[in-house]
Amino acid sequence: MINGKVLVVDDNKSVLSALEILLQFEYKTIETVSNPNQISSFKNLEDFDIVLLDMNFSAGVNTGNEGLFWLREIKKRAPDTSVIMMTAYGAVDLAVRALKEGATDFILKPWNNEKLLATAKSAYLLRKSQKEIHQLKQQESNLKQHINQDKNYIIGNSKALTAVLNLTRKVAKTDVNVLITGENGTGKELIARELHRTSKRRDEVFIGVDMGSISENLFESELFGHLKGSFTDAKEDRAGKFEAANNGTLFLDEIGNLSLQTQAKLLSVIQNRVVVRVGSNKPIPVDLRLICATNCNLEQMVSDGLFREDLLYRINTIHVEVPSLRERDDDILVLADFYLKKFAAKYDKKSLRINQAAQEKLMKHSWPGNVRELQHTIERTVILTEGNVLKPTDFLLSSKVGHTFETGPATLDEMEQRMISNALNKHDGNYSAAANELGISRQTLYNKLKKKGING
Repeated sequence: MINGKVLVVDDNKSVLSALEILLQFEYKTIETVSNPNQISSFKNLEDFDIVLLDMNFSAGVNTGNEGLFWLREIKKRAPDTSVIMMTAYGAVDLAVRALKEGATDFILKPWNNEKLLATAKSAYLLRKSQKEIHQLKQQESNLKQHINQDKNYIIGNSKALTAVLNLTRKVAKTDVNVLITGENGTGKELIARELHRTSKRRDEVFIGVDMGSISENLFESELFGHLKGSFTDAKEDRAGKFEAANNGTLFLDEIGNLSLQTQAKLLSVIQNRVVVRVGSNKPIPVDLRLICATNCNLEQMVSDGLFREDLLYRINTIHVEVPSLRERDDDILVLADFYLKKFAAKYDKKSLRINQAAQEKLMKHSWPGNVRELQHTIERTVILTEGNVLKPTDFLLSSKVGHTFETGPATLDEMEQRMISNALNKHDGNYSAAANELGISRQTLYNKLKKKGING
C-alpha cells in the first residue's frame, strides 16, 4: 500500500463507491465528495497527492467547463497536486484543454481498472517527484542564504573607502571580470562579497577559493572537478569550484601565486567558459561572475615573465584598488569602536571605552596589517583588559612607525633579500629567531647577509 492521499470528486455516488473500493487497497487515505463546492472546505488541499475530478456535474451538461473551472481552483490552492480528469464524454480537444490547464492525465468512463490504477500510480509518482524537487530547491535556497550571509561588514565613511564602494556598486550591475588589489588585511574579500551582494546574481552562491592554498598537482581537480578513479584518491565523482559556482560568483583569491602552467589552464577555462573534469572528455559549460584578488603587482610580474599577460587582460576588465588603512585614517576610530563593541559582547565585558590618549595612539599607528591588524589588536586588548577604560598601555602595537607597501619584487634575489630583512625586523635583529622563521640555519643566515650586504 502506498502512503498516499487521494480525493475523488464526482456527483455520481456509485462512481464514488466504486473508486473508493478500488483505491483503498492501493492508498492509505481515500476521501470522496459528491459536490465540487465541498472542495473549498478542505483547509489543506495541498496534502492530497491525487485528485480524481469529474468534468461535468450539472444534469444534461457535458461541455466539461465545470471540471475545468474546478481544475483551475485546485491548481491555485495546490499547484503540485496531481489532478486526473474523468468524463463519460471523450473528446480530444477537451482532453488537450484540461492538460493545458494543468491536469496530469485524462480517464474515460467506464474505465479499465488496471489502466486507472496505472494512471493513478504515475500521477502519484509525479507528485512525489515534484515534492522532492520543491524540497531540494528550498534546501538549496537555504544553503545559498547560509553561504552568502554577511559574516563581516564594510565599516567606514572615509572618502577613499566611499570611492571604492561607489565603483563596486556601479560595476556590480554588469557581469564583467573584476580584479581587486590591495595590501594584506585591507578587506579584498569583503569587496568581492559586496560585488556579489549587489549584483543580479545575489540569490545564487558565492564561492571563494584561496589559490595560494591549492597544491599544483590538485589544481585541476579542485577547480574543474574529477571523475571517480581518475587518480589514486578519486573515490567518487566530484564537481570543481567552477561548477559549484555556476550561475553565481567565483572569487579567486591570491591569484598571483599561480605557476605559469596553472595560469595557462585557468586562462583556457575563462576564455571558453567550459570546464572538463579530470579523467573526462565531456565539456561542461559554466555561467558565472569571476572576481580575482591579489596583493602582488601583476603588471610587474608580467614584465618579469612570472604572470601571463593574456590572463591579466582577461581578469582585469575592471580594476578595484582597496585603500590601506593609512589612506583612510578617518575610519580608524570608527573601526576601533565597531570591533570594541563586537568583542566586548563576545567576551561579556560590557561598558568598555577607549580614552582620548589611547585614541590618539591608535590614530598615530601606521597599521601595516591594515584592518585585520586593528581587529586583532582590539580583540586582544578586550581579552586582557581588567578595567572599563582602555588606556594607551592596554594596546600592544607593532614597533614599526612606518610602512611602505611593495607590491612585488622584481627578481627572486630581491624577494629573498626582502624576506630576510622582514624577518630580522620582525624579531628585532634576533638572528636565531629570524633564521628559524626562514627555515634556515643561523650560519646560513650569516652567509646570506654577508653576500647581500644586508645590515641586520
